[in-house]
Amino acid sequence: MSIESVPDLSSLCAEIGHDPGAFEAVYRAHVREVERFISRRVRDPFVVADLTADVFVHAIESAATYRPERGRPVAWLFGIARHVVAAHHRAVGRELVAVRRVDARALVDADAYERLQEQIDAAARARALHDGLVALPLALREVVELVVVDELPLTQVAEVLGITPGAARVRLHRARVRLRRATIADDGGLK
Repeated sequence: MSIESVPDLSSLCAEIGHDPGAFEAVYRAHVREVERFISRRVRDPFVVADLTADVFVHAIESAATYRPERGRPVAWLFGIARHVVAAHHRAVGRELVAVRRVDARALVDADAYERLQEQIDAAARARALHDGLVALPLALREVVELVVVDELPLTQVAEVLGITPGAARVRLHRARVRLRRATIADDGGLK
């Protein structure tokens, strides 16, 4: 079955668990989008490839849960990808904690001290923004990530999250207001 012969991929999503042709059509149509989605959240291209494969394995396993009335297939796949990436980051976090316990020493050469203050300042600004993002409720943070990181229009953000475009706009506005307040408070004023 070729992609050109498939008028509506939505109808094929429920079939990918038992129809290799349906899986191939859905995979070929959306693998690049899913890969880009993941690559914006994970730096290592090998891990991106593994996680992309995991998304499609999960899609096969959960094909019966796909509901075309809730959004397009790519929105469903992005939802699966969000969960796969989150699980990956949790695992990496656990691994980093273990590594830090084993090797708590950091070696700094004499030349590094000059650049250290610049790095500390940049890290403080990044930390303030990160802390603001982390402090956001999950519903607001997801909208910010999808709009800013993935550059999705609000209509697609709404599809991915299963909400109305109006609700997505409101969440984005609330998130921006909170982030602005958090970064201004951390800087001690506007710069």
